[in-house]
Amino acid sequence: MTEIYYVLEGEGHIELDGEIHPLKPGTAIFIKPGCRHRAVGKLKILNVPIPAFDPTDEWID
Repeated sequence: MTEIYYVLEGEGHIELDGEIHPLKPGTAIFIKPGCRHRAVGKLKILNVPIPAFDPTDEWID
């Protein structure tokens, strides 16, 4: 699935396929399907999954 993260509060970073990008309020991140990602920090985000979230689509290793 595609995801959009929009940072509402806090600071930290997001790792997208091994590349690190800073996060702060007002930052929007577009995450393509299949991209390995993780957000680090104390953050409050709005997460927009496209299509709607399906827990069977999650991959955690």
